[in-house]
Amino acid sequence: MSPEEIKSVIASYYTNLAAMNAEGVLANFAEGAISHDPVGEPPAKVHEGFSEFIARLKSVFDNLATTTESIFIAGNSAAVKWKTQGTSKTGKTVTFEGITIFDINDSGKIQTTRAYWSPADMIAQLRG
Repeated sequence: MSPEEIKSVIASYYTNLAAMNAEGVLANFAEGAISHDPVGEPPAKVHEGFSEFIARLKSVFDNLATTTESIFIAGNSAAVKWKTQGTSKTGKTVTFEGITIFDINDSGKIQTTRAYWSPADMIAQLRG
């Protein structure tokens, strides 16, 4: 995979996630892909239950937007420093950030993600 191809897969992932488009996000993942999001929680099989995850996002947020601040590529892996901002259905604004490691297979699909961020910080903003 070229660095441009890897950046394209990552851009598609974040664009579809911000649009809360489950099918679009899933199209970026290989069958059997695993997500550690966040790291420390039990890993999830991406193609099992992802539509429910997106439905939960839609029930909480009116909008989400993620910017990729930095992308560091090594082989078929990338470390992405990102920031997400959103507005909840109750009008609360949230900002949270982290780093996600993507392992991309030779077919151009995400095989594994490892996300380092704090859901508790985001939840505190929603409740605050």
